[in-house]
Amino acid sequence: MSAEQVLRERANSKCELCSSDTSLTVYEIPPAIDSEAENCVLVCEVCHKQIEDPSAMDANHWHCLSDSMWSEFSAVQIMAWRLLSRIKENTWAQNLLEQLYMDEQTLERASAENSESDSQGAPTSDSNGNALNDGDTVTLIKDLNVKGANFTAKRGTIVKNISLTMDPEQIEGRVNGTQIVLLTKFLKKA
Repeated sequence: MSAEQVLRERANSKCELCSSDTSLTVYEIPPAIDSEAENCVLVCEVCHKQIEDPSAMDANHWHCLSDSMWSEFSAVQIMAWRLLSRIKENTWAQNLLEQLYMDEQTLERASAENSESDSQGAPTSDSNGNALNDGDTVTLIKDLNVKGANFTAKRGTIVKNISLTMDPEQIEGRVNGTQIVLLTKFLKKA
């Protein structure tokens, strides 16, 4: 059975992100491991266009992720995380990201960037211009109010095992047990 047949059966012939049943295609999640069904999602033309062209993103279309992010399939969770990360400037998307739970391996894969985009995009750097990588440890250089979590991350707080995002000006890390997004201009590499 081909990957497309497996995905159509798994998704009941509907887009795994928005549940549309028209113009479905297989989307292989980068970085490409192989084209097995567990590394792909079945998406409609509208979702596919917005995934491929971030400038075409319509944040309102992605309200559907509030349902699909709870899929039992890690490929769907990964795509939901990546898409919500792209539009996290919207409060509702940030709230969904905070609610989304994935095991550590799935989260690592979700935050992994395509090696081609790594070489083309700007590097992620701390406030002093030092390059940051996944797994690094950073220190806050300013008190930061954490919206939605009702606490202040104090200057000097150490954030271990950070994750890079698609935005070179932001990283993700765990502060006070809460996974948050931090601006790199308020961090220094430890």
